[in-house]
Amino acid sequence: MGSTPEDAATVTVEREGRVLLMGLDRPAKRNAFTKQMISELSAAYGLLESDDDLWCGVLFAHGDHFTGGLDMLDVGAELAAGEFAAPEGGRDPWRLDGHWYKPVVAAAQGWVMTLGIELLLAADIRVAAQDTRFSQYEIRRGIYPFGGATFRFPREAGWGNAMRWILTGEEFDAAEAHRIGLVQEVVSDGATALERAKEMAHVISERSAPLGVRTALASAHRAREHGDAAAIDRLRPDIARLIATADGAEGVTSFVERRDAVFTGR
Repeated sequence: MGSTPEDAATVTVEREGRVLLMGLDRPAKRNAFTKQMISELSAAYGLLESDDDLWCGVLFAHGDHFTGGLDMLDVGAELAAGEFAAPEGGRDPWRLDGHWYKPVVAAAQGWVMTLGIELLLAADIRVAAQDTRFSQYEIRRGIYPFGGATFRFPREAGWGNAMRWILTGEEFDAAEAHRIGLVQEVVSDGATALERAKEMAHVISERSAPLGVRTALASAHRAREHGDAAAIDRLRPDIARLIATADGAEGVTSFVERRDAVFTGR
């Protein structure tokens, strides 16, 4: 499956229950990013974040490769200007534009080049196929990673591991990505990374309380950005607020009745 005409959509958007599937869809060009593709992915992330009926997102790619990076011929002017305009209601797919509340699970296969690694780093959980190959190649093109890798990669993988790949631009495999924490799981033969990512997303959207998920994400981000003390100050007020919601009451009731909770997001 894949779009071939140049004016066709380059990102597929599909609802699967409360999960939003966002698929990079320019497989004939190894899903290299054009201005149109960035804009469409931005709109998809905006939908995920703004629609209360959506509780989790899955980012994946059609075809053999996650992405070959930027289509330099198409985005050169924007690169020189240092900015990419987001569409009305869109959000930065690299999550560099403020607070985010919906979790994203990313699935990768084939080539994951440059800003593709940064898309994974912006997600909350990452899985990869065994054949996945990674390269933070920007340094070999006279630029440097500008989608978050300079601070997220060291944070996730450790300074030495991140600098090993950022400063050399060399290729590494899924086993190394798993060793350093870039991905949380490498999918074995017989399954796909997308299938596993969807499975995780449905666990989040069907078994976890959405208000609890958003509050947990906010707490983790608060600690990372402002320190543990800032997060500690909000722990008890947040739990009191959650207990007072309909989902909080359902959580207690389901525990007493020894059944799975049915959450509504209220």
